[in-house]
Amino acid sequence: MLWHQHGNSARALLQRFWFFTLESGRGDTIERLSGNRYYRYSPLTVPPQLIDFLPAELSLLVATLLVGLSFVASAISAAFGLGGGVSMLIVLLMFTPPAIALPVHAVIQVGSNMGRAWLMRSEVMLNIFKWMVPGVFVGVLLAGLVFTAIPTATLQVVLALFILWSVWTPKLRARPVRDVSYIWVGGIASFTAMFLGATGPFLAAFLTPERYGRFRTVATHATCMTLQHLVRMIAFAYLGFQFTEWVPFLLAMIASGFAGTWLGAEMLKKVPESTFRWVFKLTLSMLALRLLYKALI
Repeated sequence: MLWHQHGNSARALLQRFWFFTLESGRGDTIERLSGNRYYRYSPLTVPPQLIDFLPAELSLLVATLLVGLSFVASAISAAFGLGGGVSMLIVLLMFTPPAIALPVHAVIQVGSNMGRAWLMRSEVMLNIFKWMVPGVFVGVLLAGLVFTAIPTATLQVVLALFILWSVWTPKLRARPVRDVSYIWVGGIASFTAMFLGATGPFLAAFLTPERYGRFRTVATHATCMTLQHLVRMIAFAYLGFQFTEWVPFLLAMIASGFAGTWLGAEMLKKVPESTFRWVFKLTLSMLALRLLYKALI
């Protein structure tokens, strides 16, 4: 609680404001004696309607931080082509366990990829997408059979190691395959996505601009990722995750991500890319090591 002290006109103005407390939704008027005068203070109450929009697992402070970090992660991805999916996943894992972070991440990734897929729908290679569809469903189905049996600590270890691997290892070498082979590509990507969340780089090793062209590659990749994460959402809902409690928060995350993509790119492009890449990698690595530490202690 901030207290006004007698004799300072600037501070005296503060007594007209209510002070913000995140832990309480209501507060009684507080009086304090300063010199020979009493000053009256009222904590700023969090509107009950706002609290009702948040899932029970998140405080208002954490929800606000996550929405802001969604903007940053999307802006980083747009400006530097770095893994937006991995960035968002590690941000979620900072505040929530994998059983919450992975389903929420799936919804955010649907929102991130769907807009791009729709805008570039005329460029989508349907001959590849149609083979991805059965592979995605089979991969998610098989993963769903074992997902609930994996302990939280094991998931945290796997996710931490995956993030470290995705940050520091070279990109997978391009591997041209026949269209029909995208059945198993989709199956592997979707199976691992249920546990790792961000598997875009795996698919990108097969969908390359050198072979298909930049626009067709981006459009098809976004469409396949939208399908994959949408099927993941359905699987997590079937496994018991209550998405309805998260709808307002998820809409805010998606909107923030769109804003970061469109508005943050120009600002971030002013930062030297080589320097930023190292800072970004080190930051993600420290967060991944923190997650690994939490899982092992």
